[in-house]
Amino acid sequence: MEVLVYPDPVLRRGGKPIATFDADLRKTAEQMMAAMYEEVGCGLAAPQVGIELKLLVLNPSGDRNDTDGEKVLCNPKITKKKGREFGEEGCLSFPGMHAEVERWIEITVEYQDLAGQPQKLAADGFLARVIQHEMDHLDGVLYVDRLTASEKLRVKAQLQELEAEFRARA
Repeated sequence: MEVLVYPDPVLRRGGKPIATFDADLRKTAEQMMAAMYEEVGCGLAAPQVGIELKLLVLNPSGDRNDTDGEKVLCNPKITKKKGREFGEEGCLSFPGMHAEVERWIEITVEYQDLAGQPQKLAADGFLARVIQHEMDHLDGVLYVDRLTASEKLRVKAQLQELEAEFRARA
């Protein structure tokens, strides 16, 4: 599985709701988790690997040997949110780039597991940030869309470099 890099237009497509919870979905989630670890990330959304589904995988530790934090969320929706704060984020689709992004501090997310069963998760801090970041991908929203004007200016050269590299590959 290859992680798509900005400005690949597939990243803007987002994902469609998951209707079939089967072995193929479980295999896709396993492959996404492996790709996330391979790229040294802590979260990955299906659109980032060219799959148009509302599916994300995460592990806040980013450590493949620490599986306690592994989560797979299908069709997630935030149902409660509280507080806002800025924090530094990176993204596997923006290699080498980090920027300050404002997110909710505490969230409750309802989702389905890989068997299609409804689940609810209360998250705060870094876990909440990872979930919100990955959920944005499911709607075709990239973290650079959430930057303040000054942050956008600060990372402008890096974005232009990614755009030039993309055009050179095309």
